[in-house]
Amino acid sequence: MKPQDVLKHKPLVLTEYQRAAYFRDGYLVLESYVSPDWLSRLRAAMTEVVDRSRAETRSGDVFVLEQGHSASDPRLHRVTSPQDQHPAFWDFISDPIMTDLVADVVGPDVKFHHAKLNVKAGKGSREFKWHQDIQAWPHTDYSPVTVGVYIDGCSDDQGPLAFVPGSHEGPLYTMYDEKGGFAVALREADARQIRESEVKRATGGPGTTLLLNCRTIHGSTQNRSSAARPLLLPVYSSADSFCYVPSPITSPHMGDIVRGKPATYASFDLRPCELPPDWRAGYRAPWSLQQESEKARMAM
Repeated sequence: MKPQDVLKHKPLVLTEYQRAAYFRDGYLVLESYVSPDWLSRLRAAMTEVVDRSRAETRSGDVFVLEQGHSASDPRLHRVTSPQDQHPAFWDFISDPIMTDLVADVVGPDVKFHHAKLNVKAGKGSREFKWHQDIQAWPHTDYSPVTVGVYIDGCSDDQGPLAFVPGSHEGPLYTMYDEKGGFAVALREADARQIRESEVKRATGGPGTTLLLNCRTIHGSTQNRSSAARPLLLPVYSSADSFCYVPSPITSPHMGDIVRGKPATYASFDLRPCELPPDWRAGYRAPWSLQQESEKARMAM
């Protein structure tokens, strides 16, 4: 659903001002949006999942490990598809606390696409370079939105998500590096155009929630604190928006209508979108693609 059609519906959670800010800036931060009860459930589920990672010695389909990970000191960068690893995550992702919020920016009929739990362990977890999301999973329109929930909050030294306001209305940059590898990162020449004075960073206490448009340029720095920075990141779209390439992250819940009803027609935004590699050849974690691209660039 396109923004002009979304705006025909009265907001359920956001104020009119907040919704206008999202469409203007390409992101919105809501301080302490998630209740303490939900946060307790999510922390308990996260603890169980992280405990399962103790047996892992290298990154795989579910767990992306940080350097120094061990059974005695589990250090995770990411849990892929957390909704498939513990039922509490799906309960939360499909609850009105999330789906009503999403409906305010995509329309009353909401579809789930995929989710990640970026744990980002402390003591130097890796950065994520400037990038846009939609090139990894193009849809028929640009309604897809990522909702980020800081389970324990996030301070400046924990590598908060950072955004370039208004960049969703600008160009879609190539996510391929100079050697043709899909790097999920802006090329250096494009990244240099970003002015530090324009960048906004999302920090806040536990339950702080952010909405991120799929075209918005964003990234994060290293987590230099001693505490992890768990950030739950489910992705939704309007029900009439359809992904037209294989998804890099799959789930039995992909395509579930979590609010409203299925679409009878597709929504189309004719602005072009770069296509990713054929993910059926094997999913590659975005952070690993960035690392490989950086090594290749240094070897040039």
